[in-house]
Amino acid sequence: MTGAKSLTELAELLGGRVIGDGTALVSGVASLDDAAEGEITFLANPKYAVKVATTRATAVVIPPGAERYGRNVVELDNPYLAFAKLLTLFHVQPVPCRGVMAGAVVGANVVMGSDVSIYPGVHLADGVRIGNRVTLYPGVVLYEGVELGDDVTLHAHVIVREGCRLGNRVIVHGGTVIGSDGFGYAPDGNGYYKIPQIGTVIIEDDVEIGVNSAIDRAALGATLIRRGTKIDNLVQIAHNCVIGENCMIVSQVGISGSTRIGSHVTLAGQVGVAGHLQIGDNVIVGAKSGVPGTLPGNAIYSGIPVIPHREWLKASATFPKLPELRKTVGALEKRVQELEAKLAAAEPRLLACDK
Repeated sequence: MTGAKSLTELAELLGGRVIGDGTALVSGVASLDDAAEGEITFLANPKYAVKVATTRATAVVIPPGAERYGRNVVELDNPYLAFAKLLTLFHVQPVPCRGVMAGAVVGANVVMGSDVSIYPGVHLADGVRIGNRVTLYPGVVLYEGVELGDDVTLHAHVIVREGCRLGNRVIVHGGTVIGSDGFGYAPDGNGYYKIPQIGTVIIEDDVEIGVNSAIDRAALGATLIRRGTKIDNLVQIAHNCVIGENCMIVSQVGISGSTRIGSHVTLAGQVGVAGHLQIGDNVIVGAKSGVPGTLPGNAIYSGIPVIPHREWLKASATFPKLPELRKTVGALEKRVQELEAKLAAAEPRLLACDK
C-alpha cells in the first residue's frame, strides 16, 4: 500500500476540487458503511446520499451539488472512476520481475523482452515471442508462434493456441482458452466431416478476458477482439467473430460464428447471439435476451427474441395479467355464445312477425 496522501494531492490526481480540510491525510479506500478514520470513500449512487452524514471516513468523493453534511469532500463529475483510481493508487502494487523460474519449459527460438516473470509450469512452444514486463503464471501454455505484446498478464492455466496474437496490456484470467478450434463441420452422409480451422485470433490492446472463457480461432482469417473491450467469465465467442472497441460482454454470453459487433456495445448476462449478423455501435442488449437477426445501432433491446426495450417493458407489464385476462376472455366468449343462442332462438319468431 502506498503512503498517506493529503486531500489536496488526491484532488490534483483525480481532477477534482477539495471542500473542507485539504491537509487531511488518507491512506486507504473503503465503502460508505465500512470506512474508518484515515480512509476515503465515495458516493456514486444518489440513493445512498444520506450515508455521507454517518460514514466514519476522513473524506468522501461526491458529485457536484451533492450534500456534504459538513464532511471533507473531493467534488468531481465521476466518483466511480475516482474510486477505481484510488484503489489503484493505494492497493495495487507492481508485480516484481522474477525472470524465467525453474520448472518453466522454453522451446526453441523463443524471444522474450525485458523484466518478464515466467512461473514454474509454464510451457512456451517453439517460436513464441513475448514483449516486455509480461507475467505468465503457473500452467500457462503458449503454442507455436504465439505473440504477446508488452505488459501482458496471463493467469494460471490460460492456453493460447498456435499463431494467436495478443496486444499490449492484455489481461486474461485463469482457465481461458484463446484460439481453440471453431465449431465447424460439414455434413457427410449420416455423420460430419471436421472443417480444419486454419485461421487465428487477434486481440488488440487493453482487452481483459475473465475466467473460463473461450474465443475460437477462425476457419479462415481471424477472430478479432478490438482494443479496450472487456469480456467477463464464462463467455463463448465463436470463429470469425469481430468484436468492436470498448465493448462490455457480460458473463455467460454466447456469440455464434461470423457475427460482427460494433463499438461500445453492451451484451448483458446470458445474451445469446445468432451467427452471421451485425450489431451496430452503442447497442445495449438486456440480460437473457436472444438476438436472431441484425440490430441497428444506438438503441436498447430486450426479450426473446429481442424487441426495442420500451416495447419489452410494456409487454413485461402485461405478463402478470395474462391469467386474469384469460379468465376475462373466457367469460366474454361464454357470454357471446349465450347471446348468439338467444338470437338464434328468437329468429323464427321475428320472421313470423315480419310476415
